[in-house]
Amino acid sequence: MSVKEIEGVYEKDRIIIPLDEDTELLSRGGYGVVCEESSSLVLAHYEALYLLSENRITLRDRKTGEPLSLESLLHRLNVSNSMIWTKYLIYRDLRSRGYVVREGIGWGINFRLYDRGTYGKKAAKFIVLAISEGTPMPITQLKKALMLTQNIKKELVIAVIDRQGVIVYYSLKKLNVW
Repeated sequence: MSVKEIEGVYEKDRIIIPLDEDTELLSRGGYGVVCEESSSLVLAHYEALYLLSENRITLRDRKTGEPLSLESLLHRLNVSNSMIWTKYLIYRDLRSRGYVVREGIGWGINFRLYDRGTYGKKAAKFIVLAISEGTPMPITQLKKALMLTQNIKKELVIAVIDRQGVIVYYSLKKLNVW
């Protein structure tokens, strides 16, 4: 059985897919946020990039009707979000490992990560902080992220991506600062 490509639109920096039974499957699989008032599924930028790269969706610019490739969507999104490529690569890697990855909880936390088979049944087990190698991060930001994840009884995972796109994951449970 082949997977049908789902059609969506890019409009004002948002990726919108009309709700139907195919998009319901996407939603149950941990993609997007259902918007009841417009009867649509709104995808996060990195989700749209991933689904485009997997040929699960096609996109058109709502104004021009022009079809959007992965590269053209990335170019448009990069204007408003300089971390989009980093987030996309980490998201793609985690999805390829079988995890469901959802939007973070604010305070600099990029993703919530659900253990395999637990999405929709249990709360996220991990919180993921994405970092590009060579980008300075104050130790206070790491400390705040760790305290936040401990307060909500989650595990902190730091995803560091190097210049070649290789991702290394670190678990942070304790931070001693002298």
